[in-house]
Amino acid sequence: MSVEDFSTDFGPFHDKTWLNCAHQGPLPKVAAAEALEAVSWKQTPYELTTDRFTDVPRRVKRALGRLINTAPEEIVLGNSASYGMHLIANGIPWKAGDEVLLVRGDFPSVVLPWLALERRGVTVRQIEPRGSALGVDELRANLSPATRVFCTTWVHSFRGHALDLNDLGAVCRSHGVTFVVNTSQALGARPLDVSATPVDAITNVGFKWLYGPYGTGFCWMRPELLESLEYNQAYWLSMLTADDLGKPLHDLALRSGLGARQYDVFGTANFFNFKPWAASLEFVLDIGLDRIVAHDQSLVSRFLEGINKDQYTILSPENGPTRSTLVLLSHRDPDRNDAIHRALRDAGVYVAFRSGSIRISPHLHNSAEDVDRALTILNRQ
Repeated sequence: MSVEDFSTDFGPFHDKTWLNCAHQGPLPKVAAAEALEAVSWKQTPYELTTDRFTDVPRRVKRALGRLINTAPEEIVLGNSASYGMHLIANGIPWKAGDEVLLVRGDFPSVVLPWLALERRGVTVRQIEPRGSALGVDELRANLSPATRVFCTTWVHSFRGHALDLNDLGAVCRSHGVTFVVNTSQALGARPLDVSATPVDAITNVGFKWLYGPYGTGFCWMRPELLESLEYNQAYWLSMLTADDLGKPLHDLALRSGLGARQYDVFGTANFFNFKPWAASLEFVLDIGLDRIVAHDQSLVSRFLEGINKDQYTILSPENGPTRSTLVLLSHRDPDRNDAIHRALRDAGVYVAFRSGSIRISPHLHNSAEDVDRALTILNRQ
């Protein structure tokens, strides 16, 4: 099977193989160059002009708007997926008896922010799926008149299962339930058009499939949800600009009608992080999501076709729309998984060890040779 080779846009990897994008994606070379330029700006701070303070967050928002097909003004800049999740959980005007539905076993960043609402009289109920992922009928059966929010992940970090956002979102819409999704293990490896998908909010890290530095992320909310939030945040650079500091500021007042920028993480210029992330996003967009999906899925197919299934059980979906870019597998003797993970690492092949299983997650920076190298080691175990 032919696989496009984008590996020269990354690295050098010094004879190591990084098959762990679900944990961290490497910076592309174009982003590394932008990071170095950001360092030079700080070395010579007269380069930190007002225009650059303004343009850095604006550039990131433009790229993210293109990525999910929304206006840049609807993007909330964050530093993680947790930032957006907390913003939504703490901003919704709750009343005692309201209910949030979660999926038991979901990633901690999707569960913990909602559990903190229980002290405010909100019921948080976790659904135990019958199979590896929550089905539409299971969600429908668990909805109640008190349900305000259903929150889950698009692709599960520990199971590799991709959910159908359209089907789940349609159920939520028909019952007036707000649908919040952590898209961190999918966006960048799968396309998402929020104008056509029945989601009400997404949160996403920047440092996995979107190749940003650690400490980057964003969220998006439908305008009706954004406007309903009651969150006590008044960041001065959302209310003013650096140019305003040249004027007398004795009679400050809060501004209204700011939209999403009201909830941006503090320090939106964040040159060391957001400048290289903008370059990474533009790099991804220039290649195009269709080519990226084809590349990634070719690598996944190559791995699944080459792994010795007499030795290993594949735990994640192997085909169909539920297959993602995360491959979870276990040796037939699960007690050996930790040692196999260490054997891969000792050979310079980096994968993840999650919930007792081995996780492979290839992306643009990987080649067919990377997959073959991992297969050679795994099939010898």
